[in-house]
Amino acid sequence: MHRFLHDVSSVELPTHFTFPFHYVPHQLCKIAATEVMDYALGQDNWRNELLAGKMLGVLVVKDTSGAMGYLAAYSGNLAHNGNNPYFVPHIYNLLEPQGLFRTGEAEISNINEQIKTLENSPQRQELDELHHSTLMRQKLEIVAMMTAHSEAKCHRDAARANGNLSPELEKQLIKESQFQKAELRRLKKRHRQELEQVERRMSDHDATITALKTRRHAMSEKLQRQLFKLFVVRNARGESMDVATIFEQRLHRLPPGGTGECCAPKLLQYAFMHGYTPVCMAEFWVGESPQGEVRHHGHYYPACRNKCLPLLEYMLQGLDVESNQLIAQSSNDELRIIYEDPWLIVIDKPAGMLTVPGKDEEATSLLELVQHIHDEETLNAVGKAQYSDNTHYRTALEVHRLDQATSGLVVFAKTHKVQSSLRQQFEKRTVSKTYLALLDGVPPKKQGTIVLPLRPDFDDRPRQVVDHEHGKQAITKYRVLEYRGDRTLVEFKPCTGRTHQLRIHASHPQGLGCPITGDMLYGTASHRLCLHAWKLIFTHPITGEAISLESTTINF
Repeated sequence: MHRFLHDVSSVELPTHFTFPFHYVPHQLCKIAATEVMDYALGQDNWRNELLAGKMLGVLVVKDTSGAMGYLAAYSGNLAHNGNNPYFVPHIYNLLEPQGLFRTGEAEISNINEQIKTLENSPQRQELDELHHSTLMRQKLEIVAMMTAHSEAKCHRDAARANGNLSPELEKQLIKESQFQKAELRRLKKRHRQELEQVERRMSDHDATITALKTRRHAMSEKLQRQLFKLFVVRNARGESMDVATIFEQRLHRLPPGGTGECCAPKLLQYAFMHGYTPVCMAEFWVGESPQGEVRHHGHYYPACRNKCLPLLEYMLQGLDVESNQLIAQSSNDELRIIYEDPWLIVIDKPAGMLTVPGKDEEATSLLELVQHIHDEETLNAVGKAQYSDNTHYRTALEVHRLDQATSGLVVFAKTHKVQSSLRQQFEKRTVSKTYLALLDGVPPKKQGTIVLPLRPDFDDRPRQVVDHEHGKQAITKYRVLEYRGDRTLVEFKPCTGRTHQLRIHASHPQGLGCPITGDMLYGTASHRLCLHAWKLIFTHPITGEAISLESTTINF
């Protein structure tokens, strides 16, 4: 536990502990983070590794006497060491030389070497060459026979074109054609049999490889389960449970690799084991951004959900944790109807509200609110009368979605027919969508087009990463509307509809390099994400008219 080097006596303490998945860092955490960063970057043996990119974390605590200080942690390892005196130790040290991980890893590595040896053996290479040469020879034989047959057909066609064929000659030509077709079938059959023999030899050779891979998978899964049984964590109630059991009870699966190695669980574990009372917590990035990802030096980030959500849900039990402010900020907003007719309704969604129900049972979605106020009993009879297919009538049906943190226009259908038509318009990109965003920084150009392919970050959903090899194409047009000192108001027109497309295109160095204000995932947390779905233009599924709508409730 480190005492603050700065005077923090005048800083007001938080009333609740930090909700780790969406927060604005408390002033005490900012001071602690500054001190940790100064210390860490001052160590020559760590400096280069940190500047290459590392997540650090701080946990402000009170000791048993009530004195305040903070704990520090890093994700994974630092300088090939799991335990450095300045930082809290691992929950379980995987790098212990004679530990379960090292011995299990050595056994799996041995199998990997056996597989590699067999795959690169001279026998396997000879079989690969034989398989390839057989395929090429068979292809040439087929082409040669088909060429000969084609020439013979031309002669038959020419003979028939001259006319005056005797019945005997016609029978001979037909017999020749039938023979050649049968000949081609027999050749293809011989080829299949020949190729099957080669492939059986390959399969016999690969049987050992397949068995080794099956054994490797079983050993890896067993090792992973055994390791996570050794990761025993505590919560604020004084209870303990291993990580494997936590994930099994909550998600019915094994934890992903690296679970328990992030900053937040390390910090909480150390605090609970030493009787410290957690006050507030924050995680921040140091150094360069990883390839394809968006991480900014000195910026604060939420705990990852894939590895940490089930773990922290358990560890935080017994603490007075603040509510999810992303949900709370929209709870008192009135439902603003922008447009409504008997077939569809358009709502101006507040920031922080889910578009449709999610995993958080306490969060009310916009869809549920619309369905509640437009249930079957309260809808007027005129609306039903104007729609002939009333057997499929519904109060509200999902058409498209906005991110929870994004505000603006959302369209809901009132019938399945209208829902299908509107969805096709969104999928075929015939709907014109315009967003407003306030950016931290000034873009290099006043207007342009951003093309950066995106894919999910499989280890930290819902984050996305730029991936030029495996990502899906994402295109955004932008235009600067107004400069506000060190911030910029821009207009975005997405030509594709990828998850977090505008947020990544704004923040990534290959995009604008200016995160959207309040973007905790790709920039800096604030009171809200300043991204608003401003305008929509689509074709009415029933009347065929162009519907052009604009939101007037922009609060940034």
